Amino acid sequence: MRPVILRRGLVALFAAAVSFGAITQAQAETLRIGYQKYGTLVLLKAKGTLEKRLAAQGVDVQWTEFPGGPQLLEGLNVGSIDFGVTGETPPVFAQAAGADLLYVAYEPPAPHSEAILVPKGSPIKSVAELKGKKVVLNKGSNVHYLLVRALEDAGLKYTDIQTVFLPPADARAAFERGSVDAWVIWDPYQAAAEQQLQARTLRDGQGIVDNHQFYLATKPYAQKNPEVIKTLVEEVRAVGEWSKANPEDVTTQVSPLLGLPADITLTSVKRQGYGALFLTPEVVAAQQKIADSFYQLKLIPKPLSIKDVIWTPPAAVAKAP
Repeated sequence: MRPVILRRGLVALFAAAVSFGAITQAQAETLRIGYQKYGTLVLLKAKGTLEKRLAAQGVDVQWTEFPGGPQLLEGLNVGSIDFGVTGETPPVFAQAAGADLLYVAYEPPAPHSEAILVPKGSPIKSVAELKGKKVVLNKGSNVHYLLVRALEDAGLKYTDIQTVFLPPADARAAFERGSVDAWVIWDPYQAAAEQQLQARTLRDGQGIVDNHQFYLATKPYAQKNPEVIKTLVEEVRAVGEWSKANPEDVTTQVSPLLGLPADITLTSVKRQGYGALFLTPEVVAAQQKIADSFYQLKLIPKPLSIKDVIWTPPAAVAKAP
C-alpha cells in the first residue's frame, strides 16, 4: 500500500508544482500599467492598440488607476505595477525612498500646464508678494518644483512662505474658502479653476521649468522585457501624434472621464505635451537639478544620481524614431 500512497503523493506534489508554475508564468506574462485619469495613457487604454500588439508577444495588459503621481510611484515601489507615467517631481521622491525604478522615456515640455494661482480678487500681483503668505499644493507633485523655482526667481527663499500640503480637491476647497492665499496646481484642475473660479495666474512654468512627464518602469521589468518596453514607447508615440492632430477628438473622449465641460478640457488638452522620447543628456541634467534642489532644501533625505536610473534601450530599440 505504501508505494501506491507514495506515488499518489508524488503525483499530487507534481500537479501542485505545475499549477504554481503556471500561475508564476501567467504573472510574468502580464504587463501592469499604472495611469491617472488624465494624460496620454488614458487615450492609449481606450484605443486598445497596445493590447493587440502585445497579445502577439503573449503578454496581457492590466490597467490600474491612481489619483496622482506620488501614489502611482508608491504602487511601483511596492511591486503592484510595472510601468506608469508621472511628472518630474514624484520620481525624485520615489528614488529617494528607495524605489527600484528606471526612467524609460519623456514627453515634450508643457510649461503652461501648471501654475501658481491666486483668487480673482486677490491684491497679490507678483510672486514676490507671496512672502509670509499661505500657499497650498500637493506635496511631492510636479508643482512642488514650480513653486521652488518661482520663489527663487522672485528672490524669495522656500522658507519665506507658509506651505500647506493638500491633494487637489481639498486644495481647491481651501482656495475657494479663502483660507490660503495661492494655489499651485496643474491641468486640468488649473484650467477648471481659471474658468470656473476666474482664478488669476500669478506665474506658470514658462521660462523656469520644463514640466516634463516621465514614463517609468521597475528596473527588473525593464531589463527583462526590452521588447515590451519598445512596443509601449511606440504606441505612446503613435497616440501622441494622433492627439496633437486631433485635440477636439481627445477632448470628446477625455471630458466625460474628468467630469469637466468640453471647453475646460480642451484648454488642458492643448497645453499638454505629447510624445515619448528617449532621455537626452539635457533632460537628465534638468532632472538632476530638481533632485539637487530638493536635497538642498531637505525635502529628500539624501543626494541622488539621476543618470544611474536611466534605462538604456538595446540598439534596435534606440533606433526607433
